[in-house]
Amino acid sequence: MSALTAPAPVQPFVLTDEQKALTEMVRDLLADNAGSERVREVMLEHGGFDQALYDQFVQYGLAGLTISEEHGGAGASFTELSIVFEELGRQLAPVPMLSSSVLGTTAIQVGATPEQQAAWLPGVADGSTRLALAHLDPAGRLDADPGVRAMASGDGFTLDGTAGYVIDGASATHLLVAATTDDGLAIFYLDAEAAGIERRAIDVLDLTRPMATVTFSGVEVAGDAMFGGNASAALHAALTAGVVMLACEQVGGIQQILSRTTVYARERVQFGRAIGSFQAVKHKLAETLVASESARSAAYHAARMLAAHEIEELRIAAPLAKSYCSDVYEKASGDAIQLHGGIAFTWEHDVHLYFKRAKASKLLFGSPKHHRALLADVLEL
Repeated sequence: MSALTAPAPVQPFVLTDEQKALTEMVRDLLADNAGSERVREVMLEHGGFDQALYDQFVQYGLAGLTISEEHGGAGASFTELSIVFEELGRQLAPVPMLSSSVLGTTAIQVGATPEQQAAWLPGVADGSTRLALAHLDPAGRLDADPGVRAMASGDGFTLDGTAGYVIDGASATHLLVAATTDDGLAIFYLDAEAAGIERRAIDVLDLTRPMATVTFSGVEVAGDAMFGGNASAALHAALTAGVVMLACEQVGGIQQILSRTTVYARERVQFGRAIGSFQAVKHKLAETLVASESARSAAYHAARMLAAHEIEELRIAAPLAKSYCSDVYEKASGDAIQLHGGIAFTWEHDVHLYFKRAKASKLLFGSPKHHRALLADVLEL
């Protein structure tokens, strides 16, 4: 290939000094406040929501990281938010960052009017509002219409139906409800405690990421509670951002599981030697290391494209990152279970928490098969 036809080299992802400081700050915050014992306490006794930790996220400006300064946020980009999510993935921190700071915030930024944004976003930044996006039908099907129907009623609407698999739906203060109307898709902003709303936590594999079924029975909402912009574009943007941030979170989980397993392999002695000295174990750890770096590159690239609003490139980068990171995380956590042996099957050990997170996040927002199909469509394969 000649120099004239060779593709331009990909610019490496290098953190700025400010981004390095953000990484250290979030890592220290989570190390001090989201250790294994605390995570277990929250997921078993507090419904998977750590209010104290989330209050600190608000205090440090992390809850409103991508919200403009005009609306009380930090005015940062998804590049910075991706750093936060990688650290969240390391600790399995039970805070509603994905549901509120990504899905909910992005939907409002894209689909709400300037007046609605001014009314709704400051609450997310100051912690008084925690958003949850209710957009699926009761079965959680990605290709189905929302499970909620909105009928015109005077100057407002009446909502009926059920939304399934709402992330942090039981603890949210406000809901963004995707509903079908006579005119197509609409999204409504409403108080989660409004009359006619029933929220029920559901059994999930990953107890660090709670979900709920939300039922609407004759819920009356005002006309100005409906997004004034393009609801379809808002939902698509929110889910795309969710896919990318989830991939970054998966990278953090992969890094943590690799680190923990490497330490264990050095310390666990079998047949008179550390198991890490056996070739088969070395190969598994080396393969995970290589795959983890590829996963990080894919996730970081997708985050940069998201931050730069490179929509066409993002159509490739987002599904690629989600599908690849999901597969790597699942394999890395599965290998960790095997290398730890019997102890990994005990409730007291932490490896199973990452294994469950890997399994659950693999299916969240679509399986790897789903995202590879999207990728194939874009590439016309």
